[in-house]
Amino acid sequence: MARPSFLSGLRRPREDGDGEPAAPAPRRVTVPPSELRRERRALLRERELQLRDLGGLALEMFRQDSFREHLLYERCAEVAAIDERLFELERLLDVRRPPAARCACGAPVFWGSHFCGNCGRPVGEPVVACPTCRHALSADARFCPECGTAAPSAEAG
Repeated sequence: MARPSFLSGLRRPREDGDGEPAAPAPRRVTVPPSELRRERRALLRERELQLRDLGGLALEMFRQDSFREHLLYERCAEVAAIDERLFELERLLDVRRPPAARCACGAPVFWGSHFCGNCGRPVGEPVVACPTCRHALSADARFCPECGTAAPSAEAG
């Protein structure tokens, strides 16, 4: 016969205010970003199909002069539900992603870009090109990391 451990006699069950043992707190399960992106891609495909079917349905109703509003309403509600879930997924994925940089014009700037894709302004530090190899240099660089040529100084220009 197995003997109870010494510590089991010392432990007291946690109790609620009613004297009942407390239920363990529910564990939060975090879904990996890869699964969220997979679900998002599947929902985008489904949304595209639903929108195409909705447009075809409306066209057929027009052609046959038999407009059934309740049917269109149901299909639109399905697309709206998909949009709602897509918005949730986007919010979950954005929480895990660092915030995107924005230009002064408000457009998002992609990592590694030297200029805004919307207005053409230089992003971040001023960009200078190496006179020899035309590799982009930051404004405070003294030498080109590609060819080793001395970078042009600000006083020279």
